[in-house]
Amino acid sequence: MNHLKALLIKFVMIAVVLIVVLTLIFDVPFMDSIWTSLVLTVLAYILGDFLLFRLAANRSSQNVRNMIATGGDIIIAFLTIWYMQVALVDANGSIALGSFIAAVIIGAGEWFFHKYLDGNVVSKNTRTTADLEADYKK
Repeated sequence: MNHLKALLIKFVMIAVVLIVVLTLIFDVPFMDSIWTSLVLTVLAYILGDFLLFRLAANRSSQNVRNMIATGGDIIIAFLTIWYMQVALVDANGSIALGSFIAAVIIGAGEWFFHKYLDGNVVSKNTRTTADLEADYKK
């Protein structure tokens, strides 16, 4: 249930950013922004939050994990938004700028979303690969 709530929060955050940036500023159709939000939510949650954030570093270095995952999320967001807009809209060069702006804003939101994940979704008993390596080196 916690993952479903996290996915919903992430979708709303991404959809709001994409509707404001792409639809209102760059004249992308509303439904294209929604489809892009849906695809990006799933991709970023699996790749950025579930894999990268959890496996980036040990739990004691939360800021390092957060920086790595946020950087990854910005890259994932830019590539996904840009590709989806090229595929859905007969996009011109300005869509790359819109994709970049949206990705940076989403990245800022991801910084806080990772803090939410760490406190509410990822179990305190979950051990990452980095945690196991740190224990092995002791």
